[in-house]
Amino acid sequence: MENKKEMRSWLDDFKLNHPLVIAGPCSEETEDQVLKIAHDLKNTDVSIYRAGIWKPRTRPGMFEGVGAIGLKWLDKVKKETGLLTATEVANASHVKLALEYDIDVLWIGARSTVSPFIVQEIADALKDTDKIVLVKNPVNPDLSLWLGGLERLYTANIKKLGVIHRGFSTYEKTKYRNNPEWQLPIELQNRFPDIPLICDPSHIAGRRDILQDISQTALDLNFDGLMIETHIDPDNAWSDAAQQITPKVLVKMMEDLKIRTLTSDEAGYQNQLNTLRTQIDVIDHGILETLGKRMKVAVSIGELKKQKNVAVLQTKRWNEILGNMILEGEKKGLSEEFVLKMFKAIHQESINNQEKVINS
Repeated sequence: MENKKEMRSWLDDFKLNHPLVIAGPCSEETEDQVLKIAHDLKNTDVSIYRAGIWKPRTRPGMFEGVGAIGLKWLDKVKKETGLLTATEVANASHVKLALEYDIDVLWIGARSTVSPFIVQEIADALKDTDKIVLVKNPVNPDLSLWLGGLERLYTANIKKLGVIHRGFSTYEKTKYRNNPEWQLPIELQNRFPDIPLICDPSHIAGRRDILQDISQTALDLNFDGLMIETHIDPDNAWSDAAQQITPKVLVKMMEDLKIRTLTSDEAGYQNQLNTLRTQIDVIDHGILETLGKRMKVAVSIGELKKQKNVAVLQTKRWNEILGNMILEGEKKGLSEEFVLKMFKAIHQESINNQEKVINS
């Protein structure tokens, strides 16, 4: 699969002067709920109404969606509001039903993208379709698996493709439900700049108070759109209540987001510069996260040294680290002077933390 300008033609056909917005409830619950949200989203920046009707849950016993009856409700949404409709499909049976009800946009969820067998089954069922098909990243940070899903669909002669970045699962507890790991969608964008890239801040955040910040970062990184879960009564939603917002809040959020629409040569330069700077900001945050983890390990070592009455400074170990890091740094184009200064500062901070433990 090679990058082609026409890959983004389906998005260009919307003729939008703002990012594409896909919004709607995490799950359909009742017909009234579905239609009320849709009417509240009509005449806003929203172009596509999303709703989950088959919900692949992490554990059994959780709400798994209303099923096929929800397709009838989506059909009503389209007829009453004019919004395009979208839902998640996870097998050939879902695809068949969705096509029967003329659902405009289908997406493959993170739990499906991890399985080439599932993606291939969906690709075979959608062969030659003119529907828009979006692929969420797999739950684990695996760019090859993400691209592999796209390639299977492309090989099935599905031309209206896009990707959704919804973050990645991690065993560590962070402020995110799913870590953004922005470097992966950036790498995908570098390889295929014309495949529309959409951010799902709802699943990255897992809570509504940081949705806007995540959305702004995505737009600063030149994402083409946002998929945001929206509900008339978020706190009482049947699934993912904490990350959903009301249509009114969504409208205000879209008004507050800074959307760069630059066209002149000078403006184009500034836009590129802003994108690169945002990439640096993302990397810098990652560096601090990693340093924070390193210091926690250093504290644990300090506790162990305290138990065994061992000196904080271990000169032999320090010299081994420094020698290895200088060699690794050279491979990455970093000067010996820079590596020495950086690791001396890190080492000193580790010693300071360990001394606090030993003297406590």
